[in-house]
Amino acid sequence: MFSKINYEGSISEQYNVLAKQLDALLQGESDAIANYSNASALLNQFLTDINWVGFYLMKNSELVLGPFQGLPACFRIPLGRGVCGVAAAKKETIVVEDVHAFPGHIACDSASNSEIVIPLIKDGMVVGVLDIDSPLKNRFSLEDRLGLEQFSETLLQYI
Repeated sequence: MFSKINYEGSISEQYNVLAKQLDALLQGESDAIANYSNASALLNQFLTDINWVGFYLMKNSELVLGPFQGLPACFRIPLGRGVCGVAAAKKETIVVEDVHAFPGHIACDSASNSEIVIPLIKDGMVVGVLDIDSPLKNRFSLEDRLGLEQFSETLLQYI
């Protein structure tokens, strides 16, 4: 799962370490864009088999491209459209094993085959989503979902 540092332990223990690293990295910084940027860079550095990781931020009732790592991406996503828009509208994490089978999938990168989207909810409002794509089908496990939700909760303390 993690590429540059050899972590010991289970996937959930590895995600615990990653959340602690994020917490330490963001200590003392209050700028949301800076924090989103470093969070996407941290995930890109450590997750394997991904081709895009980043954030779409809620602005005027739609998701707008925020800090990310990867190829250029779609600028705006309406609520309820594509995996990101559906996750934001439902306020729930969505794991898609095969994006080509997801109704209304928005293909920003034709190399993406699976995706996970975690809504970022602060004070009951969706402020954005964390979006991660993989060229592999069925890349994201339940452990990834739980670990990335924990990572997102850590990030939201600094947004």
